Amino acid sequence: MKSFVCSPEVQAALDAGKPVVALESTIISHGLPRPQNLEAAKEFEEILRSNGVTPATIAILDGVPQIGLDEVGVERIANEDLTKASVRDIPILAARKESGATTVAATAHLAALAGIRVFATGGLGGVHRGANTTFDESADLSTLSVTNITVVSAGVKSVLDIAATLERLESLSVPVIGWQTKEFPAFWLTKSGLTIDWALDSTDEIAQAMKSQDELGHGQGMVIANPIPESLQWDPAEHDRVLDIAFKAADAAGVHGKAVTPFLLGFIVQESNGRSLEVNLDLARNNVRLAGEIAKSWSRVG
Repeated sequence: MKSFVCSPEVQAALDAGKPVVALESTIISHGLPRPQNLEAAKEFEEILRSNGVTPATIAILDGVPQIGLDEVGVERIANEDLTKASVRDIPILAARKESGATTVAATAHLAALAGIRVFATGGLGGVHRGANTTFDESADLSTLSVTNITVVSAGVKSVLDIAATLERLESLSVPVIGWQTKEFPAFWLTKSGLTIDWALDSTDEIAQAMKSQDELGHGQGMVIANPIPESLQWDPAEHDRVLDIAFKAADAAGVHGKAVTPFLLGFIVQESNGRSLEVNLDLARNNVRLAGEIAKSWSRVG
């Protein structure tokens, strides 16, 4: 008996070998304000459907992991106050028959269980600043080290330690591939100042890399770093100014550990007058589009 449920739409696409892209629910429940979050959830799915790709938004509803949501399910993740669920939380939510919005790690885990190979998100979690003393590191990284899925992201949020995150991904043998660039993006910004070893210029090349990864028994996931176009990025000077204020505010408030990132992100939205949120939506759309193209290439070679 399966411990998750695929929607009829997603299951039919998987059975037919048609392209499917997984979408996380945390960005909807925790990353965007209401009612903008519901509009975004519907838009992300429509971007895929209009391009011939089946969306599989993932969440845990009443204790059951759902791979693909109907209209009611999408409205629930947008309007209910859901627990933010990582991989370790899934069995507890299942036992208690409670609902949760899946993080990158939990979405990747459940998507892979269902046989979905491509996943679009905004930005990966990573190594937090000061992790040499706090050991604070997102479960996204360790999950990708054991989960066979390709994640399209705009790098990691610039409030994190990007250099340390890249080092961890290397240590975990998770391939990081730049989409038409060797410059790793910094979420709101097109460039982080850090280079990566590999860039691929076509989605067919990415699909071939995924196929080779399978044939070699690699087992890890793959990160496709997709920079937001420069015309859409946050102004770098304003970005740096707001981040500096945000870190000082966190110190002044005595915020530590895993509470730091949510505090910073909320503060940044307010201090930027919503500009960071606009860029967040633009980069998410950009990632969903690319993930759809990769899924179509994968459906031809996988």
